[in-house]
Amino acid sequence: MSKFSFVIPCYRSEKTISIVVDEIKSEMKKRANDTYEIVLVNDHSPDNVWKVIEKLTKENENLIGVNLARNFGQHCALMAGYGQCTGDYVVSLDDDGQAPLDSLCDLIAKVEEGYDVVYAYYHEIKQNIFRRFGSRMAGKMGEIMLNPPKDLKGSSFYIARKFVVDEMVNYRNPYPYLMGLVLRVTKNIACVETQHRSRLEGTSGYSFWKLLHLWMNGFTAFSIKPLQFSTFLGVLFAVVGFIYAAVIAAQRIMGIISVAGWSSIIALMLIIGGCILVMLGLIGEYLGRIYICINNSPQYVVKEITGSRRT
Repeated sequence: MSKFSFVIPCYRSEKTISIVVDEIKSEMKKRANDTYEIVLVNDHSPDNVWKVIEKLTKENENLIGVNLARNFGQHCALMAGYGQCTGDYVVSLDDDGQAPLDSLCDLIAKVEEGYDVVYAYYHEIKQNIFRRFGSRMAGKMGEIMLNPPKDLKGSSFYIARKFVVDEMVNYRNPYPYLMGLVLRVTKNIACVETQHRSRLEGTSGYSFWKLLHLWMNGFTAFSIKPLQFSTFLGVLFAVVGFIYAAVIAAQRIMGIISVAGWSSIIALMLIIGGCILVMLGLIGEYLGRIYICINNSPQYVVKEITGSRRT
């Protein structure tokens, strides 16, 4: 007999979270020998989702509601939920109903083969063009920065063994990036292909700036490759500049008269100056995050917890 913990960050989902909870309960009825708990984390949603969570915890003895003091973001909300988990396996999913819970048994069967983490892989992602672009960029960024296992295709719907989640929870800095945290613990990871559903209601809560913030977490939290790339870019410009200077010197010695154009000089200055500012900004981003971490900025703040656990 195993116990499963389901962790769901909630934001603008007062009309969908009850449906997701009911589907989890329906799927777990198929596993009569197993027990489960559902941890719902309200990421300071502007709607009435917390009232819905309070109602659900009163109606279901194995539901736990966690109310955050302000909006910390999806990854921080998941970390808050992980801190409440007691199951042998932890299942993460979204609150919009897009996670295909009819594939839950496939994920469980795969992790029981001996894998530490199993992701659901969507052949076709049913999101708008902007959100698909953001997800694809995040995936490519992860491939470059984190050196994941070959053919790893992550998503927000996955199952992990408890020891993986326990180690992830030990990360207390305010910039968690879940894929990076998983890969710090294990690379014994598998994927299960399944179908992505359409949203039950509304649109994605990720704006351009939220996606940019997520990408920056991946860039700076678990890799120094951006700094290494900056060094490479600086060396490249220095070499190009040296070659260009040698060409000009050779032209002068050979008596070749060349008239320098102001537009090309200004363009070159803007390019080099822009690259320098980008590099300085990147260094500043690293230093700023170090400063915030040193000041012990909270990863999340729990305002209240409702519900009780089934023993």
